[in-house]
Amino acid sequence: MSRHKAYIAVGSNIGNRLMHLQEAVEMLEKLTGTTVNAVSAVYMTEPVGDTDQERFFNGVVLLETVLEPEALRQSCKTIERDLGRPEAYRRWSPRVIDLDILLFDNLCIRSETLCIPHPEMHNRKFVLVPLLDISNPLHPSSGETASGLLRKCSDRSVLVKLKETLAMKQ
Repeated sequence: MSRHKAYIAVGSNIGNRLMHLQEAVEMLEKLTGTTVNAVSAVYMTEPVGDTDQERFFNGVVLLETVLEPEALRQSCKTIERDLGRPEAYRRWSPRVIDLDILLFDNLCIRSETLCIPHPEMHNRKFVLVPLLDISNPLHPSSGETASGLLRKCSDRSVLVKLKETLAMKQ
């Protein structure tokens, strides 16, 4: 079975945000044929879109998995629901947990349910900064590194590092 490298953005702005991120990392580690290889620092960031809500805690997780992209997306949606995120929600609304596939190997996928690489990652410091904590991957469609994308990023938000990393099971 082929093993794939996937980067997952994790975020929370409801309740015990740090605990929600930790639970999400632990649940990702339990996915079939999946290993968490690295976890970024945790950053407090401003919300995007609807700015009248609590700040987010954000990070990025590097997985190695046998799951194919759509199966990984479905697994992320299951984790979100299991942690209390409703299946239907308003765009930009507060959320207990948010899991987004940023990159999956060097694939470019556009379907009704899946966009890889994440279509907004190059515009979001809260994705690029934690991603650079663990790696400097190439964006498969632009050919730029994450550090190159960050240099060009128009996002002027300020990230506050809260925690060096979430715990990983060894």
